[in-house]
Amino acid sequence: MDYYRKLAIGIVLTLLFVTPAAAWDEVGHKITGYIAWQRMSPTARDNVIKILRAAPEDSHLSAFYMNYGVSPVEVRRLEYFMLVPTWADIVRDRDFPVRFKTYHRSNWHYADTFWRQIDGKAQIITDRKGDGQGLIKLIEFDKVMRDPAVPAPEKAIALAWFLHIGGDLHQPLHTSGRHTDREPTGDLGGNLFLLTPEGTPREQQENLHWFWDNIVPRNIPMTPADQSERRYLEFVSNAMMHRYPFDALKDSLKLGDLTAWRQETFELAPVAVFTPDLVRFQTPYAEYRRNAFRVAERQLTLAGYRMGETLEQIFGNAQQN
Repeated sequence: MDYYRKLAIGIVLTLLFVTPAAAWDEVGHKITGYIAWQRMSPTARDNVIKILRAAPEDSHLSAFYMNYGVSPVEVRRLEYFMLVPTWADIVRDRDFPVRFKTYHRSNWHYADTFWRQIDGKAQIITDRKGDGQGLIKLIEFDKVMRDPAVPAPEKAIALAWFLHIGGDLHQPLHTSGRHTDREPTGDLGGNLFLLTPEGTPREQQENLHWFWDNIVPRNIPMTPADQSERRYLEFVSNAMMHRYPFDALKDSLKLGDLTAWRQETFELAPVAVFTPDLVRFQTPYAEYRRNAFRVAERQLTLAGYRMGETLEQIFGNAQQN
């Protein structure tokens, strides 16, 4: 943590609100976007931005590019690309009913396996199919992006969803539905595992899913020296890549094996999330918080590398529609 504290000295936490259903908060998804961008060649970047700007008008996906109109072109493109992985959460907003109805899909954000914890290990519940369409849609969108016959507007939506779900499925609680005597049908990805005292009013409750979602800004808050969200995200993302360099993880990328991405994340649930020192209705101990942050750092970095290398494979060698 000393390394991060030095990077973050002097910056003020400015944002960020997260809903219990979202995996990684806005900061987490933007970190994966930043890291993915670093793995992409100029050709891949050009093609990806071109496709995203061809998105259907009612998605508002292309319109967000204009938010960065006063910035230099390369900064504008980077900030826009970092926003794109958050689009699937933006469309949850019911104040835009057409966009919400057309594009919001709540069960695309996760791909749970149901399991029980027996002696610290996961015992899969074989008589109940996993919940959530995240993995199915991730595979589908990967195929859409690779298909030269698919028109750019459709490909843009697939690209945005791929960047979002790809991040989601690296958050352990978006692959986990733990069954206990207290939650015999599953814990909703840790949303039912409360970290506040029993009887705490609902609006003041904190749960395990929330704990993992916003783990980055809680551990590395913004401070005034950073001057902008982009600088904060650059500091944090570069620090994560320093701790987990590409060369150290490149043999673990498993590009194209999206099922393996999800399975690896699920395997963290019994060993890194539901550990013996995690106690219901209590704030996690310092050691748990440190270990959880280390896991989250690696998962976010790995997600960024995997998605960036995937986009480089698809869009780095030829002009796209």
